[in-house]
Amino acid sequence: QVQLVETGGGLVQTGGSLRLSCAASGRTVSMYAMGWFRQAPGKEREFVAAVARNGGYTTYTDSVKGRFTISRDNAKNTVYLQVNSLKPDDTGVYYCAARQTYISSGIYTREDDYNFWGQGTQVTVSS
Repeated sequence: QVQLVETGGGLVQTGGSLRLSCAASGRTVSMYAMGWFRQAPGKEREFVAAVARNGGYTTYTDSVKGRFTISRDNAKNTVYLQVNSLKPDDTGVYYCAARQTYISSGIYTREDDYNFWGQGTQVTVSS
């Protein structure tokens, strides 16, 4: 099992940046493919970004390409989401998720692909 805790959210104005962190405990994060999702007020939770176990493969939803970057530091047992050029539409609760997999290059974009979830961190972007 793995436990996930997100930090780094906050209030930022349009155009600002944050670095969200997802710290894992219980098992090494290297055993898992990782993803970030978000849920805006009044909307369903949506996929944002994902990274494979080996860190060499990533994918993003179209609305954040070129602005967000997912990365992982297995030595620190932490996954990051760097969010730049923030817009009010980026406002929401950001969740990290983990999926245990034997495939080092596996990458996943669906909620049902993931086994474990953090509690989320709030990102608010003011106009």
